[in-house]
Amino acid sequence: MFKQDQEIFNILLATVSEAVIIVDSHQIIVEVNASSERIFGYAKSELIDRELNLLLPSNYHLEHATYFEKFIQKGKPRKMGEAKDLYGLKKDGTIFHIEVELNPFKIYNKTYVMALVKDISEKKAIERNLMLRTQALQSAKNGVIITDAQRHDNPVIYFNSAFQNLTGYSDTEILNHNCRFLQGKDRAQPPLKKLREAIKNKESCQATLRNYKKDGTMFWNDLYVFPITNEHGNVTNFIGIQNDVTLRIKSEEERNHLATIFNESLNEIYVFDSDTLKFINANYGAQKNIGYSLDELKTMTPLDIKPDNNKDEFRKKIDVLLNKKVEKVEFETEHQRKDGSKYPVEVHLQLSNLSGNKVFVAIILDITDRKNYTTQLENKVEERTQQLKMALSNEKELNELKTNFLSLVSHEFKTPLSGILTSSQLLSKYQLTEHQEKRNKHIKIINERVHFLNNILNDFLSVEKLDTGKVNYTLNHFKLSKVVNEVVYNANMLLKEGQKINYPENIDEISLYQDEKIIQLIFSNLLHNAIKYSPEKTAIDLHIKQDNTNTTVLVKDRGIGIPKKDQKRIFERYFRAKNVINSQGTGIGLNIAKNHLENLGGTISFKSEEHKGSTFIIEFPNKAKL
Repeated sequence: MFKQDQEIFNILLATVSEAVIIVDSHQIIVEVNASSERIFGYAKSELIDRELNLLLPSNYHLEHATYFEKFIQKGKPRKMGEAKDLYGLKKDGTIFHIEVELNPFKIYNKTYVMALVKDISEKKAIERNLMLRTQALQSAKNGVIITDAQRHDNPVIYFNSAFQNLTGYSDTEILNHNCRFLQGKDRAQPPLKKLREAIKNKESCQATLRNYKKDGTMFWNDLYVFPITNEHGNVTNFIGIQNDVTLRIKSEEERNHLATIFNESLNEIYVFDSDTLKFINANYGAQKNIGYSLDELKTMTPLDIKPDNNKDEFRKKIDVLLNKKVEKVEFETEHQRKDGSKYPVEVHLQLSNLSGNKVFVAIILDITDRKNYTTQLENKVEERTQQLKMALSNEKELNELKTNFLSLVSHEFKTPLSGILTSSQLLSKYQLTEHQEKRNKHIKIINERVHFLNNILNDFLSVEKLDTGKVNYTLNHFKLSKVVNEVVYNANMLLKEGQKINYPENIDEISLYQDEKIIQLIFSNLLHNAIKYSPEKTAIDLHIKQDNTNTTVLVKDRGIGIPKKDQKRIFERYFRAKNVINSQGTGIGLNIAKNHLENLGGTISFKSEEHKGSTFIIEFPNKAKL
């Protein structure tokens, strides 16, 4: 076969880097090149006149024989190993990946097949390594992106499914685009400057950013970016690993918010051990009012600040909590400050858990002002009752006014405080991530109740100052939009389901020389009433206009309205219309607003129809004169 031109043929075989194996139609090896010896580990003499199956794993022999017969019949060149993995067998028993190209030819009417065999073990290993890395990236829970650092603007060239699932963007919206699409219009946040500087300097960086999904939803993205270099040390790519930490950030904000409430509350809040009764913590309000520092309190118990110091009676009060007979205990007692002065308090006590230990949380309300104010109110109501008794036609009405007011004062304080205590207790029980919605619910309740109590106390203080003539108005120049923004912002937290406030138009240029706090108080009172007495899914309109001398404000709701027979008394102190008797309220808000407005040279009026709504109109000078 190889007698003619044997030398040229041998040279050609030697120059081919792949293994060249020539077999006859019976799969008997008739020629091999040096690469065959190197790849398979056999000497040429060990291969000549041997069956081709010598170089194939045994489990492929039968299949290969069938395939070879069909190939001989067709007689056309064919490449093997593209659609299916092929394996060779070395002399030492090693099985390895190969690619094979078969070329049939005839010499002297005999059919031969020349097989070009390439060892692709290294290539397959690289492919498998890449496949495993890709699968790992795709299965990662964190979002992963790779950008091209050598192209302008660092476009994304790879992303995994977690990144796409988190952001909601399509393939075409992500690939070949810079990641700025995640920033929306929020491109001035400080961490972005740090990130851009790191990328510019080809350095690693970690930053927590506000990012936005395709639907506009904001999420907190804890992003870690690091460069990839080539063999020359040049940065070719950046890999970004993102982690959605929205829940963590919100939890931290909530914890910080609750801690702020605890520390900044003017009420006294104590935490003490259920066994030893020693104080563990006390907020700023407690330390300020009682006169002891936190270090001093930690050596004391509640009995040390009670003048009666009746341990048995106190134990009976807390045992009902330890035995879980009730969830909270409320009682009035007397406390003694470090300087020896005593003051009446209302105690709200409940059992909680701190680091696995049972503790008591006590919210202490200094009710000195309430006691004094209640006494004053009782005296005033009694005085007015005696005066009105002279008119027999009004005797029954005035007696009811006194009774209802006293009941109102008690109810309006205890109801929200009970709600705060209940929600505070439940908050400590909802510690899992899936309890977030419940935690949000109770935090909202606490905010609403605290806001409500604050408004009541402000109203009572305003009444006292107005009665005693101690109101000192502070006039200053300010933009009315500032007041409106703050009032509407606070009111939004009180909106019922589906309610909305229609913000006034064209008020940015309206300026006043008035008492800013009083104007805000009046606005808040009217807007809160509109929310309270309007049903769900209704709108509240706020209209403001100003001429050269006066500013006019209209607050219009679509609520329950004021009964016609009650309208003439609506600005009387403590009076409440019959259709709101069962709703929370003190009946002094409108009276306070009217008195302040008159003192500032303004007026208040209204239009109302029962079941259709009310419109309150206030008018006051642009420049107040006291």
